[in-house]
Amino acid sequence: MNSFNISTWKYFKISDIFTKIESCKCSNASSLLEEGEDVYYIGAKKSNNGIMRKVKYNSNFITKGNCIIFICDGQGSVGYTNYMDKNFIGSTTLSVGYNDKLNKYNGIFLVTILDKERFKYSYGRKYKQNLNKLNILLPAMYRKDKYEPDWQFMEKFIKEKYDNLEQAYKTKNIKTNINLEVSKWKEFRIGGDKGLFNIKLSKGDLKIKDCLKGNIPLISSGSMNNGNVGFIDEEGDGKAEIFPKDTITVDMFCKAYYQPDNYFAVSHGRVNILIPKFKINKAIGLFIVTIINNEKYRFEYGRAVYSNVISDMIIKLPAIKKDNGEYEPNWKYMEDYIKSLPYGDLI
Repeated sequence: MNSFNISTWKYFKISDIFTKIESCKCSNASSLLEEGEDVYYIGAKKSNNGIMRKVKYNSNFITKGNCIIFICDGQGSVGYTNYMDKNFIGSTTLSVGYNDKLNKYNGIFLVTILDKERFKYSYGRKYKQNLNKLNILLPAMYRKDKYEPDWQFMEKFIKEKYDNLEQAYKTKNIKTNINLEVSKWKEFRIGGDKGLFNIKLSKGDLKIKDCLKGNIPLISSGSMNNGNVGFIDEEGDGKAEIFPKDTITVDMFCKAYYQPDNYFAVSHGRVNILIPKFKINKAIGLFIVTIINNEKYRFEYGRAVYSNVISDMIIKLPAIKKDNGEYEPNWKYMEDYIKSLPYGDLI
């Protein structure tokens, strides 16, 4: 169960997933007493599961745990979600959703999926007012003449991930003695006749709101979710092509991602498609995107990464000398290094 086929998933409204949604109760955090510090106060932030501090228990403000927390208002975190297992005191900027089948594991699965919908609420569109209208794609099972979320599948999938991490930790299948020896690396050009990649751009002007929902990722500019802003039907807009998996995308801000699945890309986000001239895999792809991302500082003041810019970009990589005296990238070295990192064997 290391992977899943999302083509069998179904769309569900929030009201199909949660039997009850309610708002948290604390409108004035300064009124909470910290003496005792026996319950968490949770605010409108994504990091640290939203926990701001511990405060004194106050039954007037308590929200029951085992719920999904929706951040409906605040600065920079609107549209994010968290799972909370324990009772807590929450800010009125939060709403919470309940279902008797919810637990820690399928809760983590849900949060991951829900957070991919955040882009819809990043530009002033109110999350709370539109929460019940939100549709998300989830594993499904057919029961009593209708589809419902497959809670057991979601739980089992996350448990397996936990088990894999625990096993990797116990066996310590980690080689930490690989020396990068950066001083011995050589320079390679990204594009061009002798470059590592062919570079393309999407020809269509795909906008997610104009496309049917589906299973193909749509990649745009962005610093989250691998640049993925949603999933659309394989027809797209009828003009744009589907780009192959095992390629690299670099947006106009020099944010690079390895793409493990076939995908669409927007043209208005200036997403450059890097199609390798060599045999690539996930480990090698992750190594290269890390190197490209180190170049972001060059583009922080309005200079965009157009196709000619990325084509001319020079990066340094581990190299091996060929019989003719020229150097080529040492792909095996890169792969071995990524796999040697903590939990790298789970990639």
